[in-house]
Amino acid sequence: MATQAQTTPKKPIRDLRSVGNGLQRNQADSTKFGKEIKVTLSGKTHYTDYKIISHQRDTTYIDTTLTIQKDYLFNYLRKDNFELLPFHNQGQTFNKLGYTFSDVSLFPKMGATAKHYNYYELEDVYYYHVPTPTTELFYRTGLEQGQVLDALFTFNTTRRHNISLAYKGMRSLGKYINSLSSHGNLRFTFSYRTKNDRYTLRSHIVAQDLSNDENGGLTPGSIIDFESNDPNFSDRARLETNFNDAKNILRGNRYYLEHDYKIWHRKDSLNHTKSYLKIGHILNYERKHYDYEQATANTQLGPSFSTKVDDKLSYLTTDNQVFLALKSPIVLGELIFKANYFDYQYGYKSVTVINNQTIPSGLNGTTSSIGGEWKTTYKKFAVDAEVATLLTGDFNGNYVKATASYKQDSLFTFKGTFLTNSKSPNLNFLLHQSDYVSYNWFNNLKNERTRSLLFDLTSRKLLNASVQITQIDNFTYFSDTTATRPQPLPEQFGKTVSYLKVKVSKEFRAGKFALNNTIMYQNVAQGGSVFRVPEFVTRNTLYFSDHLFKGDPMYLQAGITFTYFSEYFANGYNPLLGEFTLQNAQKIGNYPVLDFFINAQIQRTRLYLKAEHFNSSFSKNPNYYAAPNYPYRDFVVRFGLVWNFFI
Repeated sequence: MATQAQTTPKKPIRDLRSVGNGLQRNQADSTKFGKEIKVTLSGKTHYTDYKIISHQRDTTYIDTTLTIQKDYLFNYLRKDNFELLPFHNQGQTFNKLGYTFSDVSLFPKMGATAKHYNYYELEDVYYYHVPTPTTELFYRTGLEQGQVLDALFTFNTTRRHNISLAYKGMRSLGKYINSLSSHGNLRFTFSYRTKNDRYTLRSHIVAQDLSNDENGGLTPGSIIDFESNDPNFSDRARLETNFNDAKNILRGNRYYLEHDYKIWHRKDSLNHTKSYLKIGHILNYERKHYDYEQATANTQLGPSFSTKVDDKLSYLTTDNQVFLALKSPIVLGELIFKANYFDYQYGYKSVTVINNQTIPSGLNGTTSSIGGEWKTTYKKFAVDAEVATLLTGDFNGNYVKATASYKQDSLFTFKGTFLTNSKSPNLNFLLHQSDYVSYNWFNNLKNERTRSLLFDLTSRKLLNASVQITQIDNFTYFSDTTATRPQPLPEQFGKTVSYLKVKVSKEFRAGKFALNNTIMYQNVAQGGSVFRVPEFVTRNTLYFSDHLFKGDPMYLQAGITFTYFSEYFANGYNPLLGEFTLQNAQKIGNYPVLDFFINAQIQRTRLYLKAEHFNSSFSKNPNYYAAPNYPYRDFVVRFGLVWNFFI
């Protein structure tokens, strides 16, 4: 029978971050006041035995402490959204305040990128290893008749076999007309290894349905009423919106299987695998559907073929990979050879002809690629280098990525990454069909080429800092609309975009008070006319932490968070495409947002109470937006909790 004990550690415990599937994982920073939860089984089980394994096979452990980082994670994405600007209702999209170019790939994505923030990709699914059945419940109130609940249950049937089941459901009506969000994310994982460790298998199934009513933002008259702070419109449902009958939906199902067999392996004296030769196979099948529905076509989007709009896009992919991996002193680490066969079907129901131009029904085909990866460690150094290229098919692409890191015990870690990636723009830039006449196109575009240098420094005693230098050739974007052209069009920038991002984080402490700071500076030396970011973004939190009552049954945090970004021409949101587009009509930003919070931990339960954007209640000029025509949320009080329990 499992028992729980709660102790205060003598040394500072580590900082925490969310890992997408709900449970918390331990990272590298420190905090002074948290409490560590130990779960014991007959005196032999420790909290570090409750493990979380990422898609990249990094292993961390379940953590039930309360830190200021947990407050930053308390949103429906369960991720730190410092570089994201949320729309007023949870479950809606985010405008970007910064960009990170650290991922590489060979094949373009489907598109509708504004709909994918709450979509669980491969790297968002985690696997577990737990000595006793483990559960986490996440709850948070929404706006006007809504809430989000994320529940996860995982257990090991044996030491070698784990199963997890998770579901996140979110529904929130919103304050403005036609802004309902309704999302569902079901995740199932399975992992297994044989007793002799020769064969390992892990698999997951993810089913997702992300539905949003879309109002197209406020009308010009409503924007005047909003910015004038007219008390007659303090009830935001009285403000008129451009649409009242539009909806977009993203559905997806993924079936993933990864398994490998060690043809030969050798273990050390501690029974850890030291060398091996293994062969493996990965199957990733995914189908997506993106729909845009509107009961009556709106002239703001131009002429239409019919009075009712019903755009439907499907995207099916099958990715088969085989690999051979050798880990041996002969190769100074691990050497992996990969070969992929990729089948894709992207398209619509029929062929369309407009102005003597034929818009095909879809893009279908197969591609093959080869690649390799080398990983090695030497004392405090680690190197990971990867390369891949497409061999056959209608697309061409390649990438090279190399990362080197140096870790000085627990004092600091320095990491440098170089990558170059060439691939086709997303498929909705190439082909799009709609019942709106102007939203039909078929293009032949050049590959986007990205070159990026990234440097990261993580240090408990000094600070956390990152520098990113990026150049992009043939940057692809959706253009601005004009009076004679109400729809955006796919375009490519003829010059090189040069982008610099510097981000620094540091916390200062004085007794029971702390000031947590994150500051980001960005500069676009070339290409600022199409690549838009604010120059400065900052988040500063002043908070108090202490244990309350005799015997320390409760740990409390209370404080104020200040966020701000400089004024800039933020991208506009297009609900039909599910994308952000260029615009030059309205700047947003240069407005502070203040949030007051009280968080508490009682045993394994963390309670959250937040007064979001409380300064809007006394602001005389409510000029705050998440995107042009889309106001940011007003003052609202949110409540929620995260509860871990172990059997």
